[in-house]
Amino acid sequence: MSARHVDALDHLWPVYGLLIPEQPGTLLDPAALFGRRAPLVLEIGSGMGDTTAEMAAADPGRDYLAVEVHTPGIANLLTLIEEQGLTNVRVGSGDAMDLVRGMLPADSLDAVHVFFPDPWPKSKHHKRRLIQPAHVALLRSRLTPGATLHCATDWAEYAEAMLATLSADPGLVNTADGFAPRPTHRPVTKFERRGVRAHRSIYDLVFRRR
Repeated sequence: MSARHVDALDHLWPVYGLLIPEQPGTLLDPAALFGRRAPLVLEIGSGMGDTTAEMAAADPGRDYLAVEVHTPGIANLLTLIEEQGLTNVRVGSGDAMDLVRGMLPADSLDAVHVFFPDPWPKSKHHKRRLIQPAHVALLRSRLTPGATLHCATDWAEYAEAMLATLSADPGLVNTADGFAPRPTHRPVTKFERRGVRAHRSIYDLVFRRR
């Protein structure tokens, strides 16, 4: 990590960071975490945080909790929070599903964003994919009625698997006929640019909780 990132972890993590234990024992209080009560967006796998920061800056009425395991990405998002004066972003370190399972109550999220997750392309690794039936059911249970689960990928086979899995969940309804048009509010991510350069198509899926 750069000296800038190390400094961000030292000075900004205590202010904006949330450590996710492997076995959470208490529910998260978003009002205490953000200092206000507002609709909460969970971003799973925020990478270097550029997309999170841009979306949060354009959406000040909602709070964004970005969860990442990659330490440089966490540090970079902390730096962006300070540089841009963002008050509606917090950064979680750990397994997002541990957070969802053990720290978030039912009907507590206004949206879940899963942008360009690891496709785990080998068949023997498909069980590691984030978008699978049990995970989708858990995520959906944490959404408020009418809230959205928004996924994006540049991996065609994973996109088809996502579409089948999300469509099969009885508590979700597709907002489009198949894949969704690319929403203008979703910034272009580093992984998206990489996919476009490799001549891969980009797939968005936007499902709403019934």
